[in-house]
Formats: sequence, C-alpha cells, structure tokens
Amino acid sequence: MMRFSQLIVATPFKSDQKNRSIVVFFVLVLVLLLSSQISFAGDFRAAVVKENITPKVSKFLLGYGARQSEGVLDSIYHQILLLDDGQSIFALVSTDICLVSPATYDRVAKLVEQKFGITRNNFWWSVTHTHSAPEVGGPGLPAAFMGERYTHPIDTTYTDLVTSKLLGGIERGISELSPASLGVGWGHSFANINRRARDIDDIAFLGLNPDGPVDRKIGILKIVHQEDHRLMATVANYAIHGTVLGGQNLLISGDVSGVVSNYVEERSGAPMLFINGAAGNIAPIYSVYPDARSGRLNQFRRLLGDKILMGSEEIQHYEDWVSFSASEMEFLTPVKEGLKWPETLNDYLVDATADVKMIKVPARFLNINDKIGIWASPLELFCEISNEVRDRSPFPYTFYYGYTNGWLGYMLTEEEWAYKGYEPTVSPFVPNAGTKFGEAVLSYLQSELKSK
Repeated sequence: MMRFSQLIVATPFKSDQKNRSIVVFFVLVLVLLLSSQISFAGDFRAAVVKENITPKVSKFLLGYGARQSEGVLDSIYHQILLLDDGQSIFALVSTDICLVSPATYDRVAKLVEQKFGITRNNFWWSVTHTHSAPEVGGPGLPAAFMGERYTHPIDTTYTDLVTSKLLGGIERGISELSPASLGVGWGHSFANINRRARDIDDIAFLGLNPDGPVDRKIGILKIVHQEDHRLMATVANYAIHGTVLGGQNLLISGDVSGVVSNYVEERSGAPMLFINGAAGNIAPIYSVYPDARSGRLNQFRRLLGDKILMGSEEIQHYEDWVSFSASEMEFLTPVKEGLKWPETLNDYLVDATADVKMIKVPARFLNINDKIGIWASPLELFCEISNEVRDRSPFPYTFYYGYTNGWLGYMLTEEEWAYKGYEPTVSPFVPNAGTKFGEAVLSYLQSELKSK
C-alpha cells in the first residue's frame, strides 16, 4: 500500500516552459493518484469478517463446573473488524467464548504481528463471556481459584482451530478494506441487573439486586460504506454476564450476546460485534436457567437487540476523515495474600521471587478523532469503576471494553469487599486496587491519551 509521503514525481522545469511543466506535473500526479492504491492519514477504510468457530464434536465447556457439550443450540463466531486510518490498521475481534488466558492472547498477538504487521497495541481480542462455549487454550488464572475444573488435558485441537480462523479472518479483512465512514452514539437497555444480592445479614450471594449499581448504557459504533452509507458493521458495547443459560445446559451457545448479535444482523443486514463491558457484578434479568426456553433467551432480542437498533438509527452524523491512536498503560498492584500465581502468567508479575508480588494489569486505550475514548482491560470489572471513569472522562464518548486480551480475575470496588460473596474469592487483588485502578485510568485518559 502506497503512502502519500512516498509519492514523488520529478518533472523538469525550464524557464521558457514553466506553465506547461506545471500542467504536466499535476496531470502526472492525477494519473498516479487514480491508478494507485494510496492511503492518506485520515482516509478511512474498514472491513468486517465473520468466521464460524462452532466445533463439530463434543467439547468441555467453560463458565461453570467442568462439563462436556452434548450438541449445539446456536453457532458461535469470531466477528472481526479492521479499521485503517491511512497510517496503521487496528483489529478488533469479538469471539463467542467465555475467557482466554493472557498467555493465549500473547501467543496469538505475536502471530498477528508477524503475519500482518499489526502491532500488539492495535490488536484487541475481546470475548463475549458466554458460559456455554468451549474452552480455548490453557486455563491461566482460573486454575488458581478453581483447579478442580481443569483436571482434563488442554484441547489443543480446538484452540488451533480458533487461532487459525482468527488469523484467516484478519487476512481476509485486510484484502477487503474499502472506504468507510464512522458514526457514534448511545443506546439504553434494561436487560441487565446487579447480581450481588444481599439478605439482612449483608453477605452477598449470586442473585438479583435491583437496588445495586448497574450500567445500562449501550455504546455504539456504526461503520458504513462511504459511497452510499450502506451499513458495514455495528459495534455494541453493553455490560451483561453471558449466563442466561446455567450449568445444567449442555448445548453450545453464544447465550445472550449471540442471540442479540444474530438478531441485529438479521434486522440491519450487516454483522454486529458484541463487546461486553464492566459486567463483574451485572447479570441478565433472566439468569442461570437450565434451557433457553425457561430462560426466555429469545426475549433479549427485544430487551437488548431492539434497543441497539434504535440507538443505531439515531446516529445521523458520519465522519469520512478518521484518525486513531492506540496505546497501553501498565497498572501495578499487590497480589492478594496467599494466592498461588500460575507460572504461565509470570510475565504479568513485576518480580515473581519478591516477598510482595505485584501484578501488571495492562489497560489499552484508543483515541478516535479526539472524540471517542475507548479503554479495555483483561478483567471482570465492577460497573461502578467504569461508570465513574465515563462520568469524569474528557471524551464525549467513553466506552469500556471488558474481557479483552485475557482474564486476570474480578476487580471489585473497595466497599464491596466487606459484603464478601463469590467475586472476592476469584479476585487476585487487594481491596483498594479497584479505586486506584480507576484513578490511574482516568489520569491516563485526561493526559496521555488526550494528548495523542
């Protein structure tokens, strides 16, 4: 791909031929512009690819206790969006699985950079967090909390399939990049609810807490073809656990995000990437049912799918000139006392031999046109943290992408540690980590990212 800075046209100028030479010069430039594939900074192109990753045989499912699938309720996919601003390509992947280890992300990120030159900062792999999809790669941090679930061998065959499909999708997307425009907006849905229920003893348990904090905003990106504004892809960011189907379900499914993505695609005519948000303490309003019918899974087409379509329709302004900048911040915080850290994730410790071990939590950032500030982390974050970041952010549109580039456990607010319950048992952090993390992210948004 040719850049403008590389376009050099040498035309001789003589004093008695000055006017003629100028005309010839611009004609040659015009011919080259029309005959070459040239990208300029801000000349926005995009592509979207959908790859089916549904296994054909029984697989161990991730999300509850160890169990094997007995069939398929609905297919699961990679949804891959490629963005090119004329300077670099950004790859956003949404995959219908529960979790991947940061070590698995690192391995795939190296392959993406080797094959396509897309840097680590520009490759974001987010998972929808459905609890009814197969395991991918090694267990990573969950083995430290729930080792009894991982006594079986790692399924390298399915992991290789998922990796191959991801790489193939990116390759196809790069070949299909075409001029595009970008729109942004908000939606709102009551499809979720706080799940940290409490009785009079003030001990939290997994249930429904209608009085608890929640995030019901939908952050929407809309990519359209530049020439005629036909829809190319929708990106919908919403916080909700993929737990409409409970541990009794043995059918592979994308759960709530899969049903909603398929519905929006059917209604809009273009793929939708579902990107989960800060869903650490947020459940669907129907949760952990033994099957899709009793869990009213299809009702989420109306509860969430229609709300995404409504928010998308309200977007009327599109920008043809798009520039973005991706970067990373490492947040350091102590490891919770007594936690046995997996050796496969030693790259995420500052000093694995020190008495007080520090976890490196990578946070990614994307500045689009100094108007959209997106940040992401490999966490199950409590929504209060991302809500406050959004409220105090200098960007008019601030989105948080959770479950992105791996999983390093739950990060709670300091107040919620006092109520105990499930989430503190699967957190590697100390109680004040959430407060400090939110402040660090906000500082980065207000200074480093804004300056980019």
